Amino acid sequence: MAFAEGEASLDGLNLQPGTLYVLRPGIAATLRSGKGGHVMLCGGAPLDGPRHVWWNFVSSRKERIEQAKEDWKAGKFGTIPGDDKEFIPLPE
Repeated sequence: MAFAEGEASLDGLNLQPGTLYVLRPGIAATLRSGKGGHVMLCGGAPLDGPRHVWWNFVSSRKERIEQAKEDWKAGKFGTIPGDDKEFIPLPE
């Protein structure tokens, strides 16, 4: 669950904006907001194996991460409409 803005609490714990909260499977919890907090809830079955993460890339195969790095450098990723001027280089 990611908390974006406003005021919200989870089982009495005040949530901090811009923070990701991970709940253990099977836990029942109460999410409350008296002032219209914005929260994104994500869930589903566990993934089928480990994932590799590097910068903004996530894959089940390390080789795919390396390919994504090359594709990023080559400009093969699409752009966001209205934000196609800025290019963020890969971290060192």
